[in-house]
Amino acid sequence: MPLDTPTTTRSVVEELLRRIGEGDPDRIAELYAERGDWKLDWPESEHGHAATPWIRHRSTRSDAAAHYRELAEHHVPGQEATEVERVLVDGNDAVVLGEIRQTARPTGRAYRARFALHLTVEHGLVTRHHVYEDSLAVAQAFNAESSEAR
Repeated sequence: MPLDTPTTTRSVVEELLRRIGEGDPDRIAELYAERGDWKLDWPESEHGHAATPWIRHRSTRSDAAAHYRELAEHHVPGQEATEVERVLVDGNDAVVLGEIRQTARPTGRAYRARFALHLTVEHGLVTRHHVYEDSLAVAQAFNAESSEAR
């Protein structure tokens, strides 16, 4: 591991958030372990939806890069913001609390979704990425028939 690679839980999480803000999927994915536990707040019986393909379980570093690519492809560039309100760290675990603001590319609907992101960092890499978010707000923004977007 290069000397400039962050290794503490807080430093890895802060670097991850910085890279997510920059928007380069491959650079973001460098902070994930080759194999990991990635889950999003979505019913276990469903394996995503065509309108929101990034909302699905993942398990590899290349899956992480694909997640960020798919997320970018389905949202309007320049019409997004994420407010991180708090980062809580306990050993290898961190919880990031905040709100996402995006605009769905297919419908043009803006939405806001509160989130909690549970990360686990081991040996300087993210091994767990569990997102709990207002998936109803996301689904409504991408539903062409819905008038309920937030």
